[in-house]
Amino acid sequence: MILVNGAPSNVIAVTDRGLMYGDGVFRTLAVRGGRPLHWQRHYARLRSDCTTLGIRCPDEAVLRAELAQATRHEPDCVARLTVTRGPGQRGYAQPSPANPTTRIVMTSAPPQYPPDFAERGVAVHLCRLRLGFQPALAGIKHLNRLENVLARAEWSDAAIAEGLLLDIEGNAIEGTMSNLFIVERGALATPDLARCGVAGVTRERIIEYAGRHGIACHVTHIGCERLFEAAEVLLVNSIIGVWQVRKLMGKTWGPGTLVTRIRQWLDEEND
Repeated sequence: MILVNGAPSNVIAVTDRGLMYGDGVFRTLAVRGGRPLHWQRHYARLRSDCTTLGIRCPDEAVLRAELAQATRHEPDCVARLTVTRGPGQRGYAQPSPANPTTRIVMTSAPPQYPPDFAERGVAVHLCRLRLGFQPALAGIKHLNRLENVLARAEWSDAAIAEGLLLDIEGNAIEGTMSNLFIVERGALATPDLARCGVAGVTRERIIEYAGRHGIACHVTHIGCERLFEAAEVLLVNSIIGVWQVRKLMGKTWGPGTLVTRIRQWLDEEND
């Protein structure tokens, strides 16, 4: 189902700045039994991203009501919440702050990934495209995702589950749709997203849970040499949970141990 500003529709104005300039933000989350998982975290991220871009974030109660409406007949689904700056005139200048924003709530069936992806690990493509630096947008899940679109176009083999993106200096940053962790000597490390990349909710949860369970977790630069020497390489997001990387270029990894603990942590708290 698709709701635009609370009404069933799949139409927005051709002058909408989300369409014209990618001027907006979004979040993707799992819904189970009609309950949006980790709602407070997703809404907090949405609100933070809107604030950074100077977009008025819709009231939480409004989005919850629209999400409930959209999932009434599809209680187990993937929901995407999109907020744009709304319609405007031609040109980059922002419209009046009084202009209404555009809210889009869209649901779809959960993706059906092969069970082997979670059970045995995944093969990953090292993307040729490199992420550019833009600290003002780093971490934000904004609507201009052309880098990810072009990177995802680099492979069509269904056996490859994801693509790994490096920045222009060769540091590993994220997957095209996921965040990255590596395991080194029993500790976790995840890329520093101060210059590029998207900060996901599952990444945030794992960093917090590691601290609670006495596992060191470092936010740092991860070069390719460090990546390939890691004991485990993990890809995470709110829909897939955790996938262990089994193969990347000529490198292969056997079954990991910390990945199992992380899955348990995530399953313990689904509020």
